[in-house]
Amino acid sequence: MNCNAGSVDLHIHSNNSSDGDFSPFHIIQLAKENKLRAISISDHDTVSAYPEALQLGHKAGVEVIPSIEITTLFDNREFHLLLPFLSWKKKVVKKIIAQVSKRRFEEAEERVGKLQKMGIDITWKEVLKKSRPHPPLGVTIAQILLDKAEKTKDPLFQKYLEGKNRLFAPYLFYKDYFMDGKPAFVPRRNVSLLDILQTSPQTEGVPVLAHPGAYFQQTKKKDLAVLKEKGLVGLEVYSSYHNPAQTDFYKETAKELDLVPTAGSDFHGTIKPHIPFGSIKMGEYWMVEELRKRRI
Repeated sequence: MNCNAGSVDLHIHSNNSSDGDFSPFHIIQLAKENKLRAISISDHDTVSAYPEALQLGHKAGVEVIPSIEITTLFDNREFHLLLPFLSWKKKVVKKIIAQVSKRRFEEAEERVGKLQKMGIDITWKEVLKKSRPHPPLGVTIAQILLDKAEKTKDPLFQKYLEGKNRLFAPYLFYKDYFMDGKPAFVPRRNVSLLDILQTSPQTEGVPVLAHPGAYFQQTKKKDLAVLKEKGLVGLEVYSSYHNPAQTDFYKETAKELDLVPTAGSDFHGTIKPHIPFGSIKMGEYWMVEELRKRRI
């Protein structure tokens, strides 16, 4: 098998994330149809896709690299860290997930409480029903409200459901209600990115910073220099979050700092309809090989 562009996607979400739609089986089938040589199901703060995804990948002839996307805090900003090649059965991985999940549940419940005080029709029970057993993300809460608004025609939400806004509706709602300074903002309780980088060798995962150019991260070169010193190995250069200028910037920065450039679509399904499966075409298998070499 060759290593042509488009053969790797190291950032895909299954329905084991509270904001994902597709089962591991469906994802593996899509990977096969799109002729991907290797993929990584990197669900939010959970490894529940495994071992099923590994078994399905083996049957389908698609290499599946175990991973996770951990929500962390660095310099008072939310950063997402991928850990491809992690040993998902390890106790240290379960400990990290339990720690992160507890904080995410607390954060989500407080968000719901603030929405209720504003008179918005939502309950913690319905949020849990939609997301269990995984912590509900802000966009998950937003999607629940938007789904209801489709039926009730609540004028409060109609702007999110009109025209081009519909494509990005959960994220527009998130920016209007959950960002710092907005009415349902809740201070982050995320674990420290530096602490996770320090612990990552015990997980056997290779730390890769996801979508550094995302609006909530806005990762600068000086940030990456610090993170590299603390154990960061890879950088998701090719991402659905990045415009061409950002891609060029992070590609050059990865080269300067000797970080492995990686590619990931951040595919979720209907909650991100603007990101079709296989939309990032720059993933090449040498990225996987380079990450594997640097695995501790």
